[in-house]
Amino acid sequence: MQGRCLCEGVVWEAEGPFSPMHHCHCSRCRKALGAAFGTFLSVPEPRFEWRRRDSRVRFASSPGVTRAFCGRCGSVVPDSPTDGRVTMPAGSFEGDPGVRPEAHIFAASKAPWHEIADALPRFAAFPPGHGHPALPDRKPADAPGPLRGSCLCGAVAFVLVEPARLARYCHCSRCRRARSAAHAANLFVSDTGVRFTRGAELLASYKIPEAKHFTQCFCPRCGGKLPRVDPARKLAVVPMGALDDDPGIRPQAHIFVASKAAWDEIADALPQHAEGAPA
Repeated sequence: MQGRCLCEGVVWEAEGPFSPMHHCHCSRCRKALGAAFGTFLSVPEPRFEWRRRDSRVRFASSPGVTRAFCGRCGSVVPDSPTDGRVTMPAGSFEGDPGVRPEAHIFAASKAPWHEIADALPRFAAFPPGHGHPALPDRKPADAPGPLRGSCLCGAVAFVLVEPARLARYCHCSRCRRARSAAHAANLFVSDTGVRFTRGAELLASYKIPEAKHFTQCFCPRCGGKLPRVDPARKLAVVPMGALDDDPGIRPQAHIFVASKAAWDEIADALPQHAEGAPA
């Protein structure tokens, strides 16, 4: 099985069998991926091999814990082995790894705008027997005013100064690889609806050369996904995992489900569209 980031600057191969998948809803995973949750699996280090990793960047997200991402495109990528195993984001695989998610972990920290609709077991933090202490969730104190968002390290922050137009889950292969997740969760406002309050000068971006519009924006320090403002189209695309507050709006549909990952189950009752949503 081969995995890669969006720009192919980081590429790896892993040989199964793989560990069980888990969907992680912790705030750190949401910030890093910009998605509703992260999905991860692992293999023993001897069954993992780097093909290319010159653009890999590591960020110390917590004491003793690092996360890795591609410094060119922002995709989450595998970090160094922990306890002899390498953990990989499932959204970056090019094929079907042959395993399916077994549980939701850190479900107590899930985003208020995301519904867990499947029948998988749920654990408030790590599953029993994991052996590692759970870090406290990172959530800013409630405050009056505009809806807030930020990257994982906090170097870049923004507010939404107008209500969201709509929100959707996107399952296209580009979104899966960009977010290294089962799917993207995007909220849309006008191009004047996002105001950066800190770190705007740090904002990094990567545009797929052959794509007309597809661009990923992220923090170059931590890899956290951030809004992409597109004045030409008069809109801004906000990764919902970057939000610090409840936007009130909920995702209204799944799009590009014809391209969804083989291991991803859509269990909610939202409308599904094989490609983009009807105009």
